[in-house]
Amino acid sequence: PFPLLSRLDAADNEVAELGADIAALPALKSLDVANNQLRELPAALADCPRLKEANFRGNQLRDKRLEKMVNGCQTKAILEYLRAGGRGKGKAEGAREDVRKKKREKQKKDSGDGEQDEVEEASKLLVKVLHVSENPAPLVVKVSPGVKDVRAFIVCCVLKGVNLKPGNALKRFLTMQTKLHEDICEKRTVATIATHDLQLVKAPLTYDVQPPDELKIMPLGRKEIKAKDLLRQLQLEAEEQRKQKKRQNVSGLHKYLQLLDGKDNYPCLLDAEGAVISFPPITNSEKTKIRKETQDLFLEVTSDTSLQICKDVMDTLILKIAELNRSTLQNKEGSGSDMELDALCGPGNLNLPLVVEQVRVVDTDGNLKVLYPSKTDLATVSSLLTVIR
Repeated sequence: PFPLLSRLDAADNEVAELGADIAALPALKSLDVANNQLRELPAALADCPRLKEANFRGNQLRDKRLEKMVNGCQTKAILEYLRAGGRGKGKAEGAREDVRKKKREKQKKDSGDGEQDEVEEASKLLVKVLHVSENPAPLVVKVSPGVKDVRAFIVCCVLKGVNLKPGNALKRFLTMQTKLHEDICEKRTVATIATHDLQLVKAPLTYDVQPPDELKIMPLGRKEIKAKDLLRQLQLEAEEQRKQKKRQNVSGLHKYLQLLDGKDNYPCLLDAEGAVISFPPITNSEKTKIRKETQDLFLEVTSDTSLQICKDVMDTLILKIAELNRSTLQNKEGSGSDMELDALCGPGNLNLPLVVEQVRVVDTDGNLKVLYPSKTDLATVSSLLTVIR
């Protein structure tokens, strides 16, 4: 009766039973039955051909192995467990599983989805977009008119669910950012990335300009200093570096320092208290520095070239962070409970989707200038990234 129903939200409704008729929803892609009174999950869920995202958390399931999975595994791993009949049912379910398998193969064939496409899709990294309309406290960046003649373009978003604790995960994260500055950002000359610990960011934020002798920042690894004095220090360091390496040409550091030559004002991102947390293309602030304990990030890309370059760089940044996160989760040496969860979820399935929260960039009157990610964003990395919108 509901051939086109793709999303079913039934969380917090005291639902006590989920019937096998759920398989009669051929278009169902997203199912949320969190925080109900479910004791079992029907094996028929595995027969929903398009189900990609399901939330069963907060239900006291009889099968404790399954309960652990719903709190830590991808939907794909949970459905595979149900398909096998769950704990203690494996062989008894054999005949029914054969019937279901044939049914699934027929559905795949009818819908034109080849097995290779399924494999490729499953191997992709996952990110879920949280829209502004679904976010109770969306972050907003207000842009002042003065940036137009200095560094006009800015794109921002929030990324949640990053794991930087194990081993050298934080070091690899910082190395990745440096490589992006060298490559896609062309030594920061076309765009600059800034990454912040979201918990240390005090919203709302303002992207503004200030005179060099008024702009103060506490740069990463340094004491608070005025922008003009910081640039003078960096120029001296760059010149010393050039002499030591006996080079005639200017270094990458020289190149992006020159971007501010002759500017009466410098760009900066200010927090709610008026403190500068970013001074592009030069440095971030120690105030919002990322640590091993950081799980949620505020990401910022600025450019004086074009808005599209900001978006392309942000797309790539999110992809690289997702790759690092999967690698960290696959390689981490956790406790026994972590290892048990790895075994339940299967190789790579512990890579739960990162959540990308949309951030609005508005003018001083509140008119929307940029929303990232929009429906068309993240397309440049779609071959490697599955985006749940």
